[in-house]
Amino acid sequence: MSEWLGCEVEELNVQEAHVHVLVSIPPKVSLSEYVGTVKGKTAIKLFKSYGGLRKKPYCGNYFWARGYFVSTVGIDEEMIRRYVKYQEKEEKKEEQQQGSFDFL
Repeated sequence: MSEWLGCEVEELNVQEAHVHVLVSIPPKVSLSEYVGTVKGKTAIKLFKSYGGLRKKPYCGNYFWARGYFVSTVGIDEEMIRRYVKYQEKEEKKEEQQQGSFDFL
């Protein structure tokens, strides 16, 4: 899907409840156009491939949440690349640490 718009996915991390992605988007493509295309096309493909998803408690036929977060990258690109790549590992580490304090 990214290729259709001339975009390149640099890093991708898919988690149970959300997705982190670092994408190079050319100036001719708006951020909302990119996000809308990716969300729309992936939802259609998932619903076609996995018919049981339609029976899940989503809002109507919507697979993705309405919102999204976007930030531009410049000088901190390498830091953001590492964040996207290792986010799941960090979240699991935090969950384990929080779990060890449950007895308080």
